[in-house]
Amino acid sequence: MPCFYLIMNISAMTKQYDILVKLMILGDSGVGKTCLLRRFTEKEYHPYHISTIGVDFKMKTLDIDGIKVRVQIWDTAGQERYQSITKQYYRRAQGIILVYDITNEPSFHHIMSWAGDVDENAPDHIQRILVGNKSDMEARRCVSEEKGKELAAFYGLDFFETSACTNQNISEPFTRLTKLVLQAHSRHVDRVLEPLDRFLDGASLEEEKGPQAIHENTQDTCSC
Repeated sequence: MPCFYLIMNISAMTKQYDILVKLMILGDSGVGKTCLLRRFTEKEYHPYHISTIGVDFKMKTLDIDGIKVRVQIWDTAGQERYQSITKQYYRRAQGIILVYDITNEPSFHHIMSWAGDVDENAPDHIQRILVGNKSDMEARRCVSEEKGKELAAFYGLDFFETSACTNQNISEPFTRLTKLVLQAHSRHVDRVLEPLDRFLDGASLEEEKGPQAIHENTQDTCSC
């Protein structure tokens, strides 16, 4: 009986989502990566928290066009001493959220370094978006929204300004990135299947021509 219930529980768990998507949040220490993640997954905001050590992750299920997507989001440490650990996870990610703090100009300039790390260590087809966090702190803003848009345009990325404190634009970047990953996955599957489709179409055509060709050859060689 315990084994039966275990199988039933596993079966129920497998039906909770249709596809698993792995996202990763990158950016300097203190830009609010953990606050963004907790606001999105737990609908909570804690202004004071211990800095992430290495890599942590949380899960959330999204409904994208009728598809139940289980999103696994890895929260990374921004400190340089942990970056060797962080980079080990790059190749497993399908989407990257690059985050800077609009009140911290160096964190904005460091986005180029983070983007370079992604180019060097992540898969070629990985999807990325840019997020300027702490938009509620307008009085302390150092990076204009226009600068954020220009940097996003330079890399060809979608851009959002967010606030974990006020819950502004929290779900939008995660949902958008998940959609981009699904679209990229669909295109990749199509590219893989296209040669197979051509092969099967050709084989089907040869099969249809087969009996006719044999019949014609028989008529040509007949001595009657």
